[in-house]
Amino acid sequence: MKDNVRVSFIGGGNMAEAIISSIISNGLIDPKNLLVSEPVESRREHLSLAYNISSYSDTKKLLLDINESKTPTVIVIAVKPQQLHQVTRELNSIVSKEHVILSIVAGVSIDTLTQSLEHDAIIRVMPNTPAQICKGMSVWVVTESVSDIYIDFAREMLQALGSEILVDDEKYIDMATALSGSGPAYVFMFLEAMIDAGVYIGLSSDISSKLAIQTVLGSIELVDQTNKQPSDLRALVTSPGGTTAEAVSVLEEEGFRSAILNAVIAAYNKAVLLGKQ
Repeated sequence: MKDNVRVSFIGGGNMAEAIISSIISNGLIDPKNLLVSEPVESRREHLSLAYNISSYSDTKKLLLDINESKTPTVIVIAVKPQQLHQVTRELNSIVSKEHVILSIVAGVSIDTLTQSLEHDAIIRVMPNTPAQICKGMSVWVVTESVSDIYIDFAREMLQALGSEILVDDEKYIDMATALSGSGPAYVFMFLEAMIDAGVYIGLSSDISSKLAIQTVLGSIELVDQTNKQPSDLRALVTSPGGTTAEAVSVLEEEGFRSAILNAVIAAYNKAVLLGKQ
């Protein structure tokens, strides 16, 4: 447990809570060294009661505490992109060499953060929603000004959320945004379609859901544990002239593969565009 580092969250949404929960459950930071600012009262009270951490109704009060403590602090920016300008304006007056900024704000580049804060110790992370159950995938990048102690802490924190990959170029963050950041939505949409199809052909909603969910879970585990390519495993399931071959043929005719490809490309292009704004 790192007693000489504090972690302060600006924004107490679902992803911030996932990080807070993982930090505490893995013993990385004592709850007394975790702080969060969250304007929604019910949300703020939930975080305080559930994790025994200090909470603030507005960012200014949190920043005052940070400024007075003189303790090395990781400041996690976990707000919506449209709220970032206000946050960086407030942070600008207190950020010092004792602080590292860790941003999980989608579409906001390191350059934007550096210029807004006049501070160059930045960690940018693209997590995804399965981090809420410690099954996440986080891709992250750090600036040269971030010291090893903070890099090690960030790695431990992200590993507590699931898997992580540290990349050496920020361009990979936009790519990860399109594939793993937005990716759960593609999987959920596929799962929705599977369940709806089961109901359409005559299964009850409960049975269809159980069959579809376990099929997806089992298939993913099979890929992960056998280290075989998805194409090889698909071939093993697809007997010539059988039901699976018939279904796969329809998926190909309907453009299933190209739809996924185009969706990821569209998400990537959007991520790049957001980073330039």
